[in-house]
Amino acid sequence: MAAFLAMVPAGPGEIGRPDPERLIAGDPVFETWNLEDRDGLFAGIWRATPGKWRVRYDEWEYCRILAGVSILTEDGGPARMLRAGDSFVIRPGFSGTWEVVETTTKDYVIRL
Repeated sequence: MAAFLAMVPAGPGEIGRPDPERLIAGDPVFETWNLEDRDGLFAGIWRATPGKWRVRYDEWEYCRILAGVSILTEDGGPARMLRAGDSFVIRPGFSGTWEVVETTTKDYVIRL
């Protein structure tokens, strides 16, 4: 069994949008290439166009911004500007907003 995963497919990813009740501004569109989905672990590439929506995390997520600019703000906390090269972990229980200022691409690893 090969232990290496291929790079992001050349074709389109899965298209999505935030739930309408979470949308704050804009009309953001998500494109996701899920490269691993096994035993509660998900890893891949995610891209979003500009907009702002509420987020709530019940899982751990490691992210690295590959391109673009976003602002992640925890309820009651400071706004954090995210740019290419930034890496961070979002812990279960995080609640706040995600705002894409410039189309943002990130790689991610999620553990349920």
